[in-house]
Amino acid sequence: MKPESQFITLSPENLDREHICCAFAGSKAAAGVAGKKEWIRGQLDKGFVFRKLDAKAKVFIEYTPAEQAWAPLDAPGYLAISCFWVSGKYKGHGFGKELLASCEAEAENGVVVVSSAKKRPFMADKKFFEQYGYEVCDTAPPYFELLVKRMKKDSPLPRFRAAPKHPACPNTGGITVYYTAQCPYNEYYVNVAEAEVAKRHGLPFVVHPITTQAEARDAPTAFPLHSVFYKGKLVTHEFLYDDRTFDRVMKPVLARE
Repeated sequence: MKPESQFITLSPENLDREHICCAFAGSKAAAGVAGKKEWIRGQLDKGFVFRKLDAKAKVFIEYTPAEQAWAPLDAPGYLAISCFWVSGKYKGHGFGKELLASCEAEAENGVVVVSSAKKRPFMADKKFFEQYGYEVCDTAPPYFELLVKRMKKDSPLPRFRAAPKHPACPNTGGITVYYTAQCPYNEYYVNVAEAEVAKRHGLPFVVHPITTQAEARDAPTAFPLHSVFYKGKLVTHEFLYDDRTFDRVMKPVLARE
């Protein structure tokens, strides 16, 4: 373990040579890694920040001005955290605290992050943020919560936009997955793993890649990074990448039919 935290912020100059933490080249996510780097390249001049520990580790934070976030938010003057991860042996050493503080130091009105009351995979841990003064300012079905820390107490409270308040998609015949290139796992786990799981269970499967920030802002889910709909209704943000996960998430849904 490093005696002192040392962080790297991605830039056009170092993007090609640096890893992006949550997925490494050579894995099933290799194609997604290349796609995410291209996505990052297009966001850097819009205020997007990817800051990570200088180690081969999943220790990083991603944030951007909320007006530029690929998320259905109304939060002018706020920074929006899109991904935040400290894993394994790196927990408990203050890295998360330092990364969060570096984001907050750049905020004008405050910082927002999407979470949920219950700890869920691939989502910010509400309890961690509550330690540092974050509180729920809005909610969206089926379980999403918008957390905020206001730097200016008179700043308007952020809100989810209208579409995620009533999440629905036009395809009502099976599973539909909305996703963006911001998550490097999507390329494989949506188009291969989830497609194969749906086929094994005899369910029609449609993918809906979100390719612009405007589309993400109007997405019918509070988590356009990856969301699964069944017969037009939002079910989960988790990956249905194997039969065990499918059974845990989908069996209760199918049983209600």
